[in-house]
Amino acid sequence: MENNINYNNNPLHGIGLKQVITEIVNYYGFDILFSYLNINCFNNNPSIDSSVKFLKKTDWAREKVEAFYLYQFKSLPRASAEQFELPPRDRIIPESQTPGSPAELSLEDADRLREKRAIKTAMHDADKGHRPNSDKRVTDYKKPSTRSDSDPWAKWKK
Repeated sequence: MENNINYNNNPLHGIGLKQVITEIVNYYGFDILFSYLNINCFNNNPSIDSSVKFLKKTDWAREKVEAFYLYQFKSLPRASAEQFELPPRDRIIPESQTPGSPAELSLEDADRLREKRAIKTAMHDADKGHRPNSDKRVTDYKKPSTRSDSDPWAKWKK
């Protein structure tokens, strides 16, 4: 079976991760990247080389940056549901869609987007019966009994 899928219309085709990061940082800067993507490599002592090193090791972060590149920096329309399931580099961009100019982003817009996401997450957690901001510690821990029939070494632990 031969797959003749044309990925040439995908702006990520043939471009390395370092070039993607360099283009985005030169246009937006590390502050905007951190505000929109919330990835610490853009906040804590950011540099292009350290960001590339982190993103190469971390699939979820790399996919997040590549999606940002496609849909914010290149202003492509959002992917269809089936294409959205694929990593950004594997998505097929229809020939009729051409990259546009980068979207105008600001820190204020990023703050509003973050608030919207927090509200949506809180609503989602409430619908699922989760407690918002609950810590992950086990609170109903019961100490195992030290009866001699359940622990043959219990009498020697004193």
